[in-house]
Amino acid sequence: MLNLLMNSSFPYQATPFDQIQPELFEKAIDQALEISRERRLKIENQTQPDFKNVIEALELASLELDQVTTLFFNLYQACTNDFIDQAVASVSEKLSTHSNDTILSEKLFSQIKLVFEKSKNQNLKPEERKLLDETYQSFTRNGALLNDQAKIKLREIDTELSSLSPKYSQNLLKATNIFFLNITDERQLKSLPESVKEAAQQEARERKQQGWTFTLQAPSYIPFMKYMDQRELRKKMWMAYNSKALSGDFSNREICQQMARLRNKRASLLGYPTHAHFVLEKRMAKSPEQVFSFLEKLKAPSLTYAKKELAELQDFVKTVLKESIEIQAWDFSFYSEKLKKHLYDLNDEDLRPYFPLPQVVDGVLLHGQKLYGLEFKKRTDIPVYHPDVLVYSLHRKEEYVGILYLDLYPRDNKKSGAWMTNFKEQGFDGQSVGRPHVSIVCNFSKPTQDKPSLLTFNEVQTLFHEFGHALHSLSSHCYYRSLSGTNVLWDFVELPSQIMENWTYEKESLDLFAHHYKTQEKIPDTLVEKLRSSMNFQAGYGSLRQVQFSLVDLYWHTELDHKDLDPVQVEKEALKNLLLLPSIEGTNFSVGFSHVFAGGYSAGYYSYKWAEVLDADAFQAFLEEGLFNPTVASRFYDNILSKGGVEDPAVLYKRFRGRDPDPKALLRRSGLV
Repeated sequence: MLNLLMNSSFPYQATPFDQIQPELFEKAIDQALEISRERRLKIENQTQPDFKNVIEALELASLELDQVTTLFFNLYQACTNDFIDQAVASVSEKLSTHSNDTILSEKLFSQIKLVFEKSKNQNLKPEERKLLDETYQSFTRNGALLNDQAKIKLREIDTELSSLSPKYSQNLLKATNIFFLNITDERQLKSLPESVKEAAQQEARERKQQGWTFTLQAPSYIPFMKYMDQRELRKKMWMAYNSKALSGDFSNREICQQMARLRNKRASLLGYPTHAHFVLEKRMAKSPEQVFSFLEKLKAPSLTYAKKELAELQDFVKTVLKESIEIQAWDFSFYSEKLKKHLYDLNDEDLRPYFPLPQVVDGVLLHGQKLYGLEFKKRTDIPVYHPDVLVYSLHRKEEYVGILYLDLYPRDNKKSGAWMTNFKEQGFDGQSVGRPHVSIVCNFSKPTQDKPSLLTFNEVQTLFHEFGHALHSLSSHCYYRSLSGTNVLWDFVELPSQIMENWTYEKESLDLFAHHYKTQEKIPDTLVEKLRSSMNFQAGYGSLRQVQFSLVDLYWHTELDHKDLDPVQVEKEALKNLLLLPSIEGTNFSVGFSHVFAGGYSAGYYSYKWAEVLDADAFQAFLEEGLFNPTVASRFYDNILSKGGVEDPAVLYKRFRGRDPDPKALLRRSGLV
């Protein structure tokens, strides 16, 4: 398999998915581990260590390993099977051991330290110096300076953590898939839009059920909660969604506690007060105190406006709808959609006909062309890992840029949510500076027998968001893979993604792709005006929700010694005085908080809000000078998208904008000041 991956015969050396045998993954990974070990030993035994034969050699030592494990874990997330599921725990443990063997090697670190100390008198290129600094810090931050006994403890912790994260993901996927709600009485569905009913009917057919089937996958769950007028059914779905993985065979309750404690022990062993201190040292925010201060500035206006919004919603239910209920969590989405319709004469179903998925995909790609000169060519000669996946090759100014895969529909062997990932990083592979292979993975409604997949506006924004991440990776022009693309500080990485969402509110942008799927009529001005008028609808509630998630994440990873780490208790403490609606016994979101427990965002979820400040300020430049202004777009491409992690993001941002970001830009855009 290794030979297949490294010597692909397909255009642009695309991954030969059609020839991959999942049962051979572990053997291929073992082979790649051995190659990497041999290269590490060679570096350790260099008699005249220098930047090239130590630092650059270490960068290249895991080339094959990176390739095969990237493929393995991408398929584990997007298209898993029994072979991959069975191998993931063993593979994760082997990789953890290999990582520790590398980081904790005294001989290897002595070589790195020697090169690092000699570099002060050497004329290294800026990117070489950055790689050297990052390599040295990676070793010192992760245990190279520990004594032998502490290194043994670190290995034990890392081995245990390496098995817990995939177990968490497996539990969450199984807990999501095991529940479904089947309805056979059509009278119970009278409030649901036809598009929602059609999708549920198709789901039932696929499951060989009668009637209509609803699941906890987002394309099914979200519209159900928005439109189902049967309150008990809403409650049933809400409870199922918010209690999944909390108890039973697929419980993540203990795993959350174990991971938080192990992360904190690891940080303490390395000399940090908490896991959050360890993580944030390598972020723009620098410290938990800085993050808490940042969130505190958002918390007050968010809470104030959210309380007003809830009061407005409750008043609407009682005075306009004449219903004498106290709003509960399973009511919020349903009545909010009614209030939105009442205030703006707008709901998701008004917009859906203008967002057929194929047209939205074309529109997203067209934004890449108009902004950055990217040309996308749909390919049929490049294999894919599932028939649903689309693949494109990209060129810019006649130069090959990379490959883009689009995997957009849900499956029962696919993680929920949306993300961007690489199958191949941009950068030097020992022979040439290669271009990236990038994938966008989403879970949108499938087409039905009668209609194409019609997206909600939020789903349109999701695709634009992930396309922004893809642009960041595809536009990279760095030399070293570990510094390229999205390998930047995590509270900066969301800027290229979140800024793309802004175009979805602009008529000039929407006219490129928002055409009615039957008539091809462009989205009317009146509908766009309603959309723009409603863009800050319940902005306080939305902002408060993100602040809540960020605080729960930080609570898990700060000052743990004296805390009860049961997930229910953690959220109770973290969200004290921040809950708008009564908490419901038997529910919890930490056990499904995969960003934090299975996605690399531990002590970093705040970065979404942090980057919103940057994107609100950055998009203002496009509003001032033109949505597709080539000068502004070039500045963003040259100073943000193409630079990867080679320079300090604060410097890059200032170079693009001509100044530091305005901290009040987000509050102004959200209408919270």
